[in-house]
Parts: sequence; structure tokens; C-alpha cells
Amino acid sequence: MLDFLQKEKIDPALLAGIRAFREKYPVSEALTARVPKPRYHYYGKEVWQAAIAALLCGENLLLAGSKATGKNVLAENLAMAFYRPAWDVSFHVNMDAASLIGMDTFVNGQVQFRPGPVYLSAQNGGFAVLDEINMAKNEALAVLHATLDFRRAIDVPGYQRIEVHPAARFIGTMNYGYAGTRELNEALTSRFVVLQMPAIAEDGLVRLLQDEFPTMNRKYRGQFVALFLDLQKKCESAEISEKALDLRGLLDALRLVRQGVGAGLALDMGIANKAFDSYEQGLIRDVIASRIPAKLDRAHLFDE
Repeated sequence: MLDFLQKEKIDPALLAGIRAFREKYPVSEALTARVPKPRYHYYGKEVWQAAIAALLCGENLLLAGSKATGKNVLAENLAMAFYRPAWDVSFHVNMDAASLIGMDTFVNGQVQFRPGPVYLSAQNGGFAVLDEINMAKNEALAVLHATLDFRRAIDVPGYQRIEVHPAARFIGTMNYGYAGTRELNEALTSRFVVLQMPAIAEDGLVRLLQDEFPTMNRKYRGQFVALFLDLQKKCESAEISEKALDLRGLLDALRLVRQGVGAGLALDMGIANKAFDSYEQGLIRDVIASRIPAKLDRAHLFDE
């Protein structure tokens, strides 16, 4: 990961800060399996530098932005770059304090405390990724206030107070406009520095497809990049919904083509069919047809 960041021309002072952080806070052998091994790299020098600087300053980081901006990819990349064990918390409307901090459970007929992901991350100096943090009720998030501010402590009722490990960081992600989301309260928001995630740029898309599909025909790689950018523009102008703006879906479609499925059907499965309105599906298929022939197959798309 550090080699990748050097190639991205990240400020050498920031890279030196990461190396010093790693040396100061080595990971125990028991936790190395929790250090992420990202499948994808995040591309974007400015975002990388801002995120690294925030974490080196000891801040908690909130990655905010619309769909397909790489929030979770960046969070996973950061944990790998700093070589920290990571705990993922996927928020939902029924999330409560016990799900975050921990709860009592029976072991061999005795009551014991079973720590939750926030507790474990705080205890072991990990990176806790708080995914879709604006899906949770404010009452559940209130338990994080002391953990995230200058006190950096967790009080567990009936148990000892623990201090948050100095290497621990909390990275929240939030999308706008998803069903079930809500505004974060000011008390919680003030405990993060907020990084607005930009849409993935053309050069980042090209490099992503090169990394994931090295044998892909160069001509069609450019067409698939252009297709995603076309869908992005249609979403920005509100001609179609963000359901079609699915980078995972585009990658899934390419894997299906590589497996032998025709491009038309593969793109239906990966992108168009995710809009369940037939009229919108037609609009999306029109965008796809303007770039990708429906009969395109593996032999033409991949030089294998």
C-alpha cells in the first residue's frame, strides 16, 4: 500500500508520518488477520492526503458523499495503509448501544461481558468503520460521544471504564438521500472532521478497470468508462435515479461477460435491472446501447 501511495505522489511527509505511526503502534500477531487486504485501490491524491493528515492528527473522519464515490474503499485502504486491525459496523434503524459497546451473555452458566466492535476497536487500537452512520437513531449514537471526543473513554455500566487506545480511529461513512437516513446531530458531527467525497474521475475509472481486468481490450475499456460517466451525468441532471449509478454493478457485469454472458444481458443484470421501473430501465438501456453493443462477447472484450 505504501508503494502505491508513493506512485500516487502523496506528500513524502505524510508517508513518513504513516511509517512512524506503524513503528509506534505495532499490531499483535493475534490481530494481523483483521488488517484489511483491499481488493481495490482508491484513486484521488487530494482525498488521500486530506484523510491521512486527519488520522495522523488523531481526528475521527467522516466520509460524506453520494453513491459510488468510494467511501468504503477509502476506509479499507486507510486501515491497510496505517496497518491497523479494522472492525466494521453497519448501522441500521434498530442499532442500539449494546450492539456497539457490548452486552452481557452467558458462558458456562456465568454472566460475562461480550464486547462489541466499538469496544474492541478502542481496546486494541483498531480502526472502527462506522458504515452508513446516519442510518442509526441518535440515541444509539449518543453512547459514542465520550469515545469520540477528548475524553476518549468508554464507560460500560457495571464494568470498568476503559481508555481508548491512542492508535484507535473512528471512520464514519454516510450517503445522502438513502431511505431511512437522517441528519446527524450537531454533538456527534462536531466529533468528526468531514471529508466530502468527490465522484470518481475518468482517470481513476481507467486505472480501476486496468487493475481489475488487465486483459480487457483498450478500446472497449474506454467505452465502459464513458458509459459510467454518461450514467453519472444522467443522474446529476435527474434524468435517471442513482440506482443505475452502480460501480460495483459495472464491475459485476464485466465479470459476467468474462464468464461467457453476453454484454447486453450482463449489463441488464449489473445495472439496468436495479431500477425496477420499466420506463427508467428503458432510459438506462438507451444509454448503454449508445456505448456498448448488446452482442459484445468475451472474445471481443478480452484479449485472452
